[in-house]
Amino acid sequence: MAQRFVMKCGGSTLAALPDSFFGELRELQQSGVHPVIVHGGGPAISETLTKLGIETEFVSGLRKTNEAVLDVVEMVLAGRINKEIVRKIQTNGAKALGLSGVDGLLIQAKPVANAAEIGFVGDVTDVNAEVIEGVMTMGYMPVIAPIGIDASGQRYNINADTAAGAVASHLGVEQMIVVTDVPGIMRTVDGEKRVLPTVTVAEIEEMIASGEIYGGMIPKVRAAVQCIQGRVREVVIVSGEVPGVLTNAVREGGVGTRIVQE
Repeated sequence: MAQRFVMKCGGSTLAALPDSFFGELRELQQSGVHPVIVHGGGPAISETLTKLGIETEFVSGLRKTNEAVLDVVEMVLAGRINKEIVRKIQTNGAKALGLSGVDGLLIQAKPVANAAEIGFVGDVTDVNAEVIEGVMTMGYMPVIAPIGIDASGQRYNINADTAAGAVASHLGVEQMIVVTDVPGIMRTVDGEKRVLPTVTVAEIEEMIASGEIYGGMIPKVRAAVQCIQGRVREVVIVSGEVPGVLTNAVREGGVGTRIVQE
């Protein structure tokens, strides 16, 4: 079985990455490694909602989603962001195909437990891995926007980290790579900030409680932990700015922070 990995990246992070990062994706693809990309796009969604004068609010970190918000979520994620990423990959000489979770019932979903207060936000019930396998067999890199769908055709806004973890698990991938704008989880040792090579889920909770992990890093690590589900054994948090970061993460390790179950 050819080597494959699932990579989760925020839309704004991905747009800012250097061409060398996309060159690396091309080299991996040409060497027979199959990347599968699941992307977010929160800031771009917020920006578009503001332009259209549609109010949006968050309930415990998830965007409250009615039909009007859902239209914008789909337009921005499956339209603008997805195609920006596909264009960038293709411009750098690799082959990519953009999909949303609606296509081929790729990401099947049901309402989250607190749907009454949060609207059309979904939990993944199933992933049609055959579609992803088919795209890879044709020699294309799947680029997936996290919109879910149910049997009645109702769409759902799905957290990109949740979607990425589910895609990885249904593909039988054991390692997820989360590309962010930070080199990993940092800890101060002897007055110097260093990247922790490995950290467990329990240690992350301790570091949040002690204040060592704070601010914008909390949702990043919590999101990475969310990806550890099903068959996914470890999640690697890396910075996309570091040269050769993907190749190292996939082949050699020793880059970023590996988050492991225990």
